[in-house]
Amino acid sequence: MALLGIIRRWHIRDQVPLREIARRLGISRNTVRRHLRNGTIEPAYAERRSTRAIDKYAFQLSALLKSEAAKSRKQRRTLKQVHEDLKELGFEGSYDRVAAFARTWREGQTERVNPASKRTFNPANRKGGHAQLSPRITPKK
Repeated sequence: MALLGIIRRWHIRDQVPLREIARRLGISRNTVRRHLRNGTIEPAYAERRSTRAIDKYAFQLSALLKSEAAKSRKQRRTLKQVHEDLKELGFEGSYDRVAAFARTWREGQTERVNPASKRTFNPANRKGGHAQLSPRITPKK
């Protein structure tokens, strides 16, 4: 994190007092002191472990999305309709959460079916920087 680097540089190299560092950065003097004592490079935060409302319905939603994906484009229901179905099952979350879940689900399906889909070949990205063109084929006379 850049903040820790700034604190260490100002204190060790530039000999800036702790109070001045805290004033410049707008953080507590005790925080500056703690970072200098610990010698940490980056702060370690506890991993966030919160359950989302959609986690309970992930299996049902995946099944709905899979069945809708198998239908023709004209026969598919919208995500708003899928959200209404989930609400009937007891889901209390918003449409946005369903849409975000569907977006990541689709990306996962695309990656699973065609793993090279995001890594398509672009001839302009060659080492020389020029596209390699095939020679023009001329018809025989």
